[in-house]
Amino acid sequence: MSAGRGRCPMPDGADVPTVKGMTDKTALITGASRGLGLALATALAKDGWKLIINARGGADLSKAAQGLGAIALAGDVADPWHRDALIGAVEDAGGLDLLVNNASALGAVPLQTLDAYPLEQLEHTFQVNTLAPLALIQGLLPFLRERRGAILNISSDAAVEAYPTWGGYGATKAALDQLSKVLAAEELALSVWWVDPGEMRTRMLAEAMPGEDLSETPPPEDAAAALLRLLDTRAPSGRYRVADL
Repeated sequence: MSAGRGRCPMPDGADVPTVKGMTDKTALITGASRGLGLALATALAKDGWKLIINARGGADLSKAAQGLGAIALAGDVADPWHRDALIGAVEDAGGLDLLVNNASALGAVPLQTLDAYPLEQLEHTFQVNTLAPLALIQGLLPFLRERRGAILNISSDAAVEAYPTWGGYGATKAALDQLSKVLAAEELALSVWWVDPGEMRTRMLAEAMPGEDLSETPPPEDAAAALLRLLDTRAPSGRYRVADL
């Protein structure tokens, strides 16, 4: 269901190491208390990464952090004070190699058609899904530039396809895609990826599709494994689908 991917190549002669098997690397992952964020954090922890993780739910985040040995900061990425705290945690950790903008808001639930979409809810969804990732990128670019790091923005097929009732959420992800594409053209020393993970058996999908049988839907661990392949190969900047990785 997703569109193909476009790529912005790294500069010629760039000597950038791959991720696999590295230690002493630091990643910040938002929305990491469950779902894809937790699955990716778990995979990176097994590879020896130091982790700073975020989520709104403090109890779930604390449980995840204990299992990962991660630094955890509970809060909403839409709040400027919380983003400042995350940037401060990166500074305290000594730098950053990977930023994963995974935290997302679904928007109005049940999903709404655009003729009735509550604009206040849409504004908040843009704050979480589009503006907060950009704000974190702006605050963390000095650390990422220093280490020639990577930015991974989690997108959606709703960013490129016209699904009824998905217009609000899809618009926020389409905007994130465009920001990512321009950032990749501006920051040639970094890797910038925006990735459609496909349908995953998560709480968010269950909220979006109440009453649907999701038992055959792939778990987020499958998508996390594909994202690791993206990191391991240090693929060129661009838009990717997990189904193609």
